[in-house]
Amino acid sequence: MITNKAIQKKPEHKQVMQLQSWYEPALRTLEGLLEIRRANLRKIKGDVKNAAVTRDEFMEMLINDHRISAWYAGEIISSLHRAGQIFMFGRFIKNIEKGDAA
Repeated sequence: MITNKAIQKKPEHKQVMQLQSWYEPALRTLEGLLEIRRANLRKIKGDVKNAAVTRDEFMEMLINDHRISAWYAGEIISSLHRAGQIFMFGRFIKNIEKGDAA
């Protein structure tokens, strides 16, 4: 039987570095989802700046495409938001354009 003493936790800075290593793949996944939304908005002559995806949809794509757990996908999304890499409003997410950072 494995006890808590036998499980070694990584130092916190290593956990943060590991989480940040997922930023680029996650942002590429988000950009792919947003491009689909933009194409749909172009078809109906909508404003492509309004393209956004739901948090659940983004999580599902991270889970399926990158084979990570739902908990870890949520941690990646939260970390991206805290780092100012994505903009979250309600349950919707969009990436922050270079000139849009507030």
